[in-house]
Amino acid sequence: MKATLISLLEQALTTLKQQGLLPQDLTPTIKIDATKDKTHGDYATNLALMLAKPAGKKPRELAEALVAALPASSAVTDVEIAGPGFINFFASVDATARIIDEVLSQGETFGRSMIGQGRKVQVEFVSANPTGPLHVGHGRGAAIGDSLCRLLEATGFDVTREFYYNDAGAQIVNLARSVQARAKGLVPEDPSWPEDGYRGGYILDVANSYLAGERVDADDRHVTGKGDPEDLEAIRDFAVAYLRREQDLDLKAFGVEFDVYFLESSLYTQGKVEATVKRLVEGGHTYEQDGALWLKTTDFGDDKDRVMRKQDGGYTYFLPDVAYHLDKWQRGFKQVVNEQGADHHSTVTRVRAGLQALEVGIPQGFPDYVLHQMVLVTRSGVEVKLSKRAGSYVTLRDLIDEVGRDATRYFLVARRADSQLTFDIDLARSQTNDNPVYYIQYAHARICSVQRKAEREGLYFSLDLALDNLSLLEADAEKALMNRLARFSEVVEHAARSREPQQIAQYLQDLAADFHTCYNAVKVMVEDEALRNARLALALATRQVLANGLALLGVSAPEEM
Repeated sequence: MKATLISLLEQALTTLKQQGLLPQDLTPTIKIDATKDKTHGDYATNLALMLAKPAGKKPRELAEALVAALPASSAVTDVEIAGPGFINFFASVDATARIIDEVLSQGETFGRSMIGQGRKVQVEFVSANPTGPLHVGHGRGAAIGDSLCRLLEATGFDVTREFYYNDAGAQIVNLARSVQARAKGLVPEDPSWPEDGYRGGYILDVANSYLAGERVDADDRHVTGKGDPEDLEAIRDFAVAYLRREQDLDLKAFGVEFDVYFLESSLYTQGKVEATVKRLVEGGHTYEQDGALWLKTTDFGDDKDRVMRKQDGGYTYFLPDVAYHLDKWQRGFKQVVNEQGADHHSTVTRVRAGLQALEVGIPQGFPDYVLHQMVLVTRSGVEVKLSKRAGSYVTLRDLIDEVGRDATRYFLVARRADSQLTFDIDLARSQTNDNPVYYIQYAHARICSVQRKAEREGLYFSLDLALDNLSLLEADAEKALMNRLARFSEVVEHAARSREPQQIAQYLQDLAADFHTCYNAVKVMVEDEALRNARLALALATRQVLANGLALLGVSAPEEM
């Protein structure tokens, strides 16, 4: 419908140019929006307000000229001018109902597009240190990142999902020492426990598995516990593999998989960190001060220069990040999106500055970032802080076990990433209309129930009969539902472009609300065969869009509840 209205307005503009009422070189972008108040029509445009100044006319006067120049169309029953010059369009039932045929004919592909034109894009998300179970913050990153990948794929991008393992550095040393302490019979309360050691109950599980000589299979490595509590290197290798396997299991339970697992340690073993330092030094973008090597990041927009190599010879954490993103670029990814926690905010500018300093043609905005805020988990209005497994935080597995995968995924993606999220366990578990994921899934199941009832009563659905009688869908609630269906493709594209999967979650809530309103306003199983089939077609189209939208969030569409 929007495309039809844009075409009509373009023809009206051409007419006004021919009449000398508009400059010939005027080529505006015509914007059509769905109205919120249906007494003002179904769609509206502010075109007259946009063109009033270049046309040298009052907005309302120009609106009147545009309306007069509009070609006749069976898609529009009425056109009104409102306020200072808004043009409101009332769509015909036939034009509005065409969306039903479109949805049912396209099925699972409805809402998909090729705006990405097959371009490669890499999305890095979760990227948790292999030092413990995934916490709820990692879960939010997983839900947002995976939904973003699904959106990009649905809009024609060639997506690679990547997980970056920080398997080098001080945190891994602390992990190994913690497991070693447990293997030697120490407890976290012992005075000789490592100062920065990990204290969760899972450390004991790792130590016992190592001592028992168990074998761990994790992605690209297979490690068998040596059983020697004195061999810190063997403990380190085993502990990293053990926790990588645990994280993989958590992610699989969450319905998230990756194409590439990239190890930070490989940047060192393959000499990529040293090569990056060498290139920066040779480019004249570094200097020595106080025994440390600094990068002139202020030359590339940072608020101060940054240390690359410390006095003790160790590298700061942002340097391997620069080497890692150079590697992404060299692998052919000209578009990269990093979904990370908001605590990474300070690294955005310095990583981009480091990449600019390499002078290899990487654009200034590379990579893109989506940063998510913290998650507060509550039960009965009280914050839930601890996990028996982790000891200091709520794990992703805890939430999945409590409320299920669907509710966990939906709740973690349903708000803007840059807003703090309160995860209400009681609400997520409830089977009421206050629970948005239940409300949406119930709409889908309700339609399946209607279809089963029709089949039990021998009232089988006829698509041909339905399509011949869509003009019977005249009720306001039916028209509102059809208009909502028509917006799905636009919402998918906008959510993908803006990197905001929560737009899909909000759309599904609105669609479910429109369906439930329509279901309560008009009876589907009427005696009139033509009307019954038309209404069944509308319901089935709604079911399809609900399923397509839920799939973009990695949430199931149950047929019964």
